[in-house]
Amino acid sequence: MSQTILHEMDGNVAVLRLNRPEKYNSFTREMALRLLELLRQCAADPTVRCVVLTGGGKGFCAGQDLGEAEDPTRVDFAKILDEQYNLLIKEIRMMPKPVITAVNGVAAGAGANLALAGDLVVASEGASFIQAFSKIGLIPDCGGTWFLPRMIGAQRALALMVTGDKVTATEAQQMGMVYKVFPETDFESGWKTLAQTMSKAATQSVAFTKQLIAESFRNTLEQQLEREKELQVAAGTTADFAEGVNAFLQKRAPAFSGN
Repeated sequence: MSQTILHEMDGNVAVLRLNRPEKYNSFTREMALRLLELLRQCAADPTVRCVVLTGGGKGFCAGQDLGEAEDPTRVDFAKILDEQYNLLIKEIRMMPKPVITAVNGVAAGAGANLALAGDLVVASEGASFIQAFSKIGLIPDCGGTWFLPRMIGAQRALALMVTGDKVTATEAQQMGMVYKVFPETDFESGWKTLAQTMSKAATQSVAFTKQLIAESFRNTLEQQLEREKELQVAAGTTADFAEGVNAFLQKRAPAFSGN
């Protein structure tokens, strides 16, 4: 079994930790395919109600390990994107439960955009984000040209992608790339607390909300109102809705089951 990704459960939270610290968790094919396998397992497992993706060591992810290629100047990017990264991004975005990317250090290139694919991006104070593609004559991939303009606007996104400037965690939060920044000493306890909170939410409601936010970028207001109606009706049939109403009437905290 590959150890390039460490997998552990913390209650109903699945923690997936990139584990090539000596290479700042840069991706090999084996590592990417193992992460894809684990994400699919998390999506199918009803006991998993929140997923955290983080890095081991000093870095979150330095992107693709170009040293894996026999000739780094003749990399088959179409194969890498089709079989690895594009599938990873889609799996995260289609996951019917919240995905937190906990950025513990540098996130560069594909690693930066993998981080931005999370539903919630949190970071350590010492973390940084670098759109490093332009430094070697490439363009941002892994959904970066989709995520970043929506987070910070087209002008800033283009500037960061062309210059390759490093963005600190604090700057990223101010721009809207990051939900929350934790002091380095509190980083792990911070994202664990957040993940536990998310795992106790009404799972179907979270999935419907993720779906609606994604659809909002292509829907008109009228279409979005219709979709909200459809999914509100569906949410109203869940056991968690019944539990939420009962808890409200009984003046207690709800104990959602995820059903």
